[in-house]
Amino acid sequence: MRLVVYNIRYATGTGPAFHLPLPGAGYLRSNRRVLNGLTEFLRQQDADIIGLIEVDTGSVRSGMVNQAEFIADALGHYSIYECKYGANSINQFLPILRKQSNAFLAAPRVEGERFHYFDSGIKRLIIELELDDVCVFLVHLSLKYRHRQYQLRYLHDLIQQASKPVIVAGDFNTFWGTHELYLFQSATGLRSANPEGLPSFPARNPRAELDFVLVSPEIHVTGFQIPDVRLSDHRPLVCDFTIVRKE
Repeated sequence: MRLVVYNIRYATGTGPAFHLPLPGAGYLRSNRRVLNGLTEFLRQQDADIIGLIEVDTGSVRSGMVNQAEFIADALGHYSIYECKYGANSINQFLPILRKQSNAFLAAPRVEGERFHYFDSGIKRLIIELELDDVCVFLVHLSLKYRHRQYQLRYLHDLIQQASKPVIVAGDFNTFWGTHELYLFQSATGLRSANPEGLPSFPARNPRAELDFVLVSPEIHVTGFQIPDVRLSDHRPLVCDFTIVRKE
């Protein structure tokens, strides 16, 4: 199977124009050319599962276009998405912010999806996608170190309840380095699909490993790459894997 994980930055693009006329102004306008480029890149990957971080699901920024559904329709996939803030967050009631989501696009038959929420941080959503032989969790961890540690503890407890091999993927925002994940990985037994620690951020000249695919021991990673794609401030992760079934 193939999993692609990509923080697409709401299809707002990257480069100097993103900061005009004011720093960060690009967050207020998406770009159909960028969205089309993202869609074509994902089509070329022929992935079974796609996890998208920072998806606009129909705000004025995207011209009321649900980017998850747009890409899914083009690929013939299912789409599962939800606002990344907690149900009681004030962001649920603010223009643009209430449409800021994460999403799964899935080619195989979906047995069930569940939405979980961290009890700390601003970005709280965890999407669990259950397939025949694996549970995949998609996350976007907090920008604050302390909140990330609380969120990793919550993830640990959630993973312990899973009855199938597990993949945890997404943007972990590990600005302090991969040692942030040491205790979490030791406690869960998950290992990185990127053992060489290849960086994914920023896309133009990657220096930091912020995006991860972590897998259970029963999952055999057969291929991993970070393509040189600059449609967002992050580069995508492409992971090929098989499930080693216990006899």
